[in-house]
Amino acid sequence: MPNPLQLLLPALIPSWNFFDVIAPSPRVEYALTASADARPEAWREFRPRPERLSPGTMAARMLWNPRWNESLFLVSCAERLIDHPTAHGEDEIFRRIAADLARSGEALDGWLAFRLVFVAREDEVITREVLFEAAPRALAEIDVR
Repeated sequence: MPNPLQLLLPALIPSWNFFDVIAPSPRVEYALTASADARPEAWREFRPRPERLSPGTMAARMLWNPRWNESLFLVSCAERLIDHPTAHGEDEIFRRIAADLARSGEALDGWLAFRLVFVAREDEVITREVLFEAAPRALAEIDVR
């Protein structure tokens, strides 16, 4: 039988080959418009990261953080949507944005659009590249379950 430490070591110290490619992850931005034909202008980042967290909050988040887990799922959906666009990937992102808007008490009328943006630093310049933009959907028609 192999040494139990040899079996446990890869779990404790992950391999750098875990990721296929190290690249910036897409940011999900959304905009609300009055009609399907209106061009979205006021794009907002979906679930922006907080600037600062207290040590207590960080410790609590290590044990329980379902919102962050869902945000990681959205990043995974966004990455797959860029590589292989599917209606299911779009539906998932639309549904989660609409659910957050409903929880925040924002009126669910109008149209919702989202886009996927890569943000990268090149020397001292920050560049933003839009790689995907979904066609707007009526908020009232999105199933927020």
